[in-house]
Amino acid sequence: MLVSTNWLKDYVKLPEDIGEFCDRMIMSGSNLETAEKLVDNIENVVVAKVEKIDKHPNADKLVVCQLNIGKEEYVQVVTGASNVFEGAHVALALDGARIPGPLHGQPKKKEGEVIRAGELRGVMSKGMLCSFSELGFEDKVIPVEGKNGIWILPEGLKVGENLITALDLNDYIIDFEITPNRSDCLSMLGIAREAAAVFEEKLNYPRTVCKNEEEDVSKYADISIEDEDLCKRYCARVVKNVKISSSPWELQKKLIAAGVRPINNIVDITNFVMLEMGEPIHAFDLANLEGSKIIVKRAQDGEEITTLDGAMRKLDKEALLICDAKKPVALAGIMGGLNSEIEDDTETILIEAANFDSDNIRATSKKLALRTEASARFEKGVDPNLCDKAVNRVCALIEEFGAGTVVSGIIDKGNFEKAGKKIEIRPARINKILGTDISKEEMLKMFKSLEILCIDKGSTVEVQAPTFRFDLNIEEDYAEEVARLYGYDNLPVSIPKGNTEAAMSEERQLRELAKEKLCALGLNEIQTYSFCSPKSVDKIMVDEDSWERNFVQLLNPLGEETSVMRTVLTPNMLEVLSINYRRKNPKVMAFEIGNTFSADLLDESNLPSEEYAVSLGMYGENMDFYILKGIIEEFLSAMGIKQLEFVAESDYAPYHPGRCARIVSGDIELGIMGEAHPNVCENYGINTRVYMAELFFEHIIRTLDRKTVYKPLPKYPATSRDIALVVDENVEVAYIEKVIREHASEILEAIELFDIYRGEQIDESKKSLAFTLTYRSEKGTLTDEEVLCVHEKVLEALAEKANAKLRDI
Repeated sequence: MLVSTNWLKDYVKLPEDIGEFCDRMIMSGSNLETAEKLVDNIENVVVAKVEKIDKHPNADKLVVCQLNIGKEEYVQVVTGASNVFEGAHVALALDGARIPGPLHGQPKKKEGEVIRAGELRGVMSKGMLCSFSELGFEDKVIPVEGKNGIWILPEGLKVGENLITALDLNDYIIDFEITPNRSDCLSMLGIAREAAAVFEEKLNYPRTVCKNEEEDVSKYADISIEDEDLCKRYCARVVKNVKISSSPWELQKKLIAAGVRPINNIVDITNFVMLEMGEPIHAFDLANLEGSKIIVKRAQDGEEITTLDGAMRKLDKEALLICDAKKPVALAGIMGGLNSEIEDDTETILIEAANFDSDNIRATSKKLALRTEASARFEKGVDPNLCDKAVNRVCALIEEFGAGTVVSGIIDKGNFEKAGKKIEIRPARINKILGTDISKEEMLKMFKSLEILCIDKGSTVEVQAPTFRFDLNIEEDYAEEVARLYGYDNLPVSIPKGNTEAAMSEERQLRELAKEKLCALGLNEIQTYSFCSPKSVDKIMVDEDSWERNFVQLLNPLGEETSVMRTVLTPNMLEVLSINYRRKNPKVMAFEIGNTFSADLLDESNLPSEEYAVSLGMYGENMDFYILKGIIEEFLSAMGIKQLEFVAESDYAPYHPGRCARIVSGDIELGIMGEAHPNVCENYGINTRVYMAELFFEHIIRTLDRKTVYKPLPKYPATSRDIALVVDENVEVAYIEKVIREHASEILEAIELFDIYRGEQIDESKKSLAFTLTYRSEKGTLTDEEVLCVHEKVLEALAEKANAKLRDI
């Protein structure tokens, strides 16, 4: 919201120091983005009157002007402006003047441009006639009549006077960021009301009374509301004998300061009142309204309207229209229709001030990708009690500027709340909330300055919010108002008493422990977005009906790439590995602990499930299946899971069919691991082997043995035996370990696979598995005979059940 301090002074007295004003407003809760001068870098520019124009002797497109600046001698200036004429008042930059620029299409300079006297095609020019843009005004705010040529100033200005003084351009523009709960501040009066309360000054409301032509307005127009749920109130007045012209400079200046382009007197007045009061206004050419009717109703599916910007808009049945007896003439709360706009020959107008449903305006504006100053206000909420005040203000200004004759009476239709919400508050409670000792009388004074009605009831106060304050609903809201006006910088600062005990949940502690253990194993943590594309799982080649495609759809996604919630972490991990591979990172070992979502699995609240998973991914020199397996074993062991089994899996598409295993503990599946399928690697542009795993963290938690059993250190030494077994290629390591455990007695302490060999001296259909078996007794030191007895039983069982033969090593 752009606010002109000069305009603001029409309603409330302000400090002379702009810095003091900004500081006090900030400390009262207003968010100020910037404060800048309306115009800057303008020096030695004066008002001049064109007394005489002669043709340039050497150039057909140039003329020589003699300019009166209140001195005996005229100033001669050569110009190519096509709109200059004798008698015109213009902005003259004298020799040595500084203006913002830019000049002649050049880039704008921070320090501005300096004008020097010089010859133009053989004729001396002692200055320059300036346009709006050359004086620093943005194209979007330049009035229609000032778009081409120089700036023709208003008549009646004193020649020779400094331009800044003559046009009252010494102004500051403050950009306020208006939060959604304070839609009342999307107006000059809203900001003025805040300033009046902060500086304890009187608020001066604008004049809304006008003389009326003694005619009945109902003879001119008939209004009906078919959808009162979407239109709470509709007010209208009629003005006849309309005279379309440019607006007075005082009005144009305020619009320009607010970032709005002046168009003509009627349109400018409606825009001015919207900015002043916060109520969007629209004016219809009454001659273009069939049957002189206004009907507020929903559109039909596929109905079309051409809006004022010249675009054809196709609507659905949710859009709200303003129609006459035959056709739509405006898109309610957003933009008027081209078929009823004000034109130069318009004689009679109908002025509309209405209140439309914020949700409906927001939805329609978004569907049509059409957001206007009007829709921005309706989206945040507008007080329906403003409608009659706003339409009366428009009529008062039309009368003041001599732009038409106002017909007596107002058409007012609708059903709306005419009073604000009442509650009781406790001043003592507010002081306790704020840590202050403000008297009840001081609080009442603050509330009254904000137009809050108060009734003192002793220990409590009955307060009634003004209708424009939608944010005042509970006692704490009023405590905030006291804090704002008291000044946030004046609130006492104290250290809270007591201990703050914030403990992490057990599940959160386990997640943090898991991160710590994985980092200790040499992996780097990554974090990726929970949003993804539904196409993300295509690259990992899962089936069309697989659980990985049970996405939770977002209702309002930023785009297709972030339209669903992820069901699995693997695609995100592969994307990260792919980025690192493309950047020539030779080795990556990464993990992520994050949440996954499923639309088919519902929780107790009948909402999509959310579960945590652990993703591991790595590539690089010396990486292989067994390094990943060892990391997983170490990780799960550190987490408290000792009994693990790796079961071969050949039917899960993302993984290599011969190098994949499911991780199981008892009857609980903890996850899956292995080498990524070559086609998956190709899909991600990775031309090397990738090893990855996805663990189900919720399953890990269920498997944990929460009881920690401490054992004394062994009293007796261990002894070990290495064996190398030649077995068929299809025999799994897990099966060999199972046979060993079943046939070794309790003295077998550990089994460790330390080598897998394929090659010379081994048949192509065979492989060699080398293990270290560790034996230890808790009763005493083992003898060679005791170990040999058990060891031979193990070898016999391996030969019988796995057809394993010893290999010399």
